Amino acid sequence: MKLIILDRDGVINYDSDQFIKSPEEWKPIPGSLEAIARLNQWGWRVVVASNQSGVGRGLFGMDTLNAIHEKMVKSLAQVGGRLDAIFFCPHAADSTCDCRKPRPGMLVQISERFNIPLAGVPVVGDSLRDLQAGVAVGCKPYLVLTGKGQKTHEDPELPAGTLIYPDLATVVADLIA
Repeated sequence: MKLIILDRDGVINYDSDQFIKSPEEWKPIPGSLEAIARLNQWGWRVVVASNQSGVGRGLFGMDTLNAIHEKMVKSLAQVGGRLDAIFFCPHAADSTCDCRKPRPGMLVQISERFNIPLAGVPVVGDSLRDLQAGVAVGCKPYLVLTGKGQKTHEDPELPAGTLIYPDLATVVADLIA
C-alpha cells in the first residue's frame, strides 16, 4: 500500500495566523486538490494529520471543524479526489496529549488504523512540527514552501534529509514520476 500523510493548513489550503475558523476561510492552495486527485489515480492512500488547537482554545467547535472538513472533502470530490482519513488533534498547544505534533501519537494512530509501518512513508508539512512528528516514526520528511514553509526552511532544526518543494503539486509530480 502506498500511503502519504499530509498536514492540512499551509499544505492543502492557505493558512492563517488567526486559524481557519470557518468553511468560508478554508481556501485551497492552487493545484493542491488536483495533486491529491493524481495521488488517488496512482493508487495512493491519502491521509490528513492536522493540529486543530482552535477547538481546544474555544475559537470554534467540533461542528465547525466538521463543516470545514466537509468543504475540503467536497472540493476534492469536484476534481476527482478523495481522502482516506482525516486525523486531527483538538487539544490546545499547552496540552500534554501525545497526538499534538511534534509528538508522534497521531501518526502512530494512522499506522495502527491502516496496519502499515510508517518507515519511508512521505509526510508533507509546512512546519517543523509536521516533519518532526513524521521523522519520529520513520517517515520521509517533505517540506513545502507554502504556508509557514519558507520560514521553516530557514530553521536550523530542519530534520536532515528533508526534501524541499515549492508546493504539494510539485511533491506529487515527483512521487508519481
